[in-house]
Amino acid sequence: MSDEARYAPDQKGAIGSIFAPVAGYGVTISSFFRPTVTEQYPREPARVMPRFHGRHQLNIYPDGLEKCIGCELCAWACPADAILVEAASNTPDHQMSPGERYGRVYQINYLRCIFCGFCIEACPTRALTMTNDFELSDYTRLDEIYDKDRLLAPLPEGAVAAPHPMVEGMNDGDYYRGEVTGPTQAQIDWVREHRPEDPSLKTAKATTDEGDAK
Repeated sequence: MSDEARYAPDQKGAIGSIFAPVAGYGVTISSFFRPTVTEQYPREPARVMPRFHGRHQLNIYPDGLEKCIGCELCAWACPADAILVEAASNTPDHQMSPGERYGRVYQINYLRCIFCGFCIEACPTRALTMTNDFELSDYTRLDEIYDKDRLLAPLPEGAVAAPHPMVEGMNDGDYYRGEVTGPTQAQIDWVREHRPEDPSLKTAKATTDEGDAK
């Protein structure tokens, strides 16, 4: 058998030749009798996969301290140079995160971001994660630069907003290992003394004792 005959399509019979034009519409015709799968977005919320990489989120510990330590590893890992981080030192009167530093400035330029997820892989404290939110369109270029206020996750239930001291007797490693499960009464009292008008005091709920926060 010649190579030309070996790779040539099979010859159709008389009946096959007659129905060949109709067979091309088989998929189209069969779809007429199937339920529609069109998503009515934006009238109905779009369905995305659970691991979809959308808008970023800066997470918060259960007692209210921020997880970001300002290490800038996310900015170094970003291939699109879309992240800007400027760190500052924690002080006894201004403790924003466990440890020595926190992210004073945190910006993500969504005009550059390619949603690759390298930044969340580089984060050593799981401070930065990505949500399922993909609705990031806006009317101006400036509004596409998200600052820290727009990236911070909602305050956990019962937590008191930072700044405030760490749980007494705990270090940043204890926070990272999940040993802090909520604010203590000492933390809430500290905020009440220094920021009596803080709105988070209305919903703050202390653990029953110091041990329950560990």
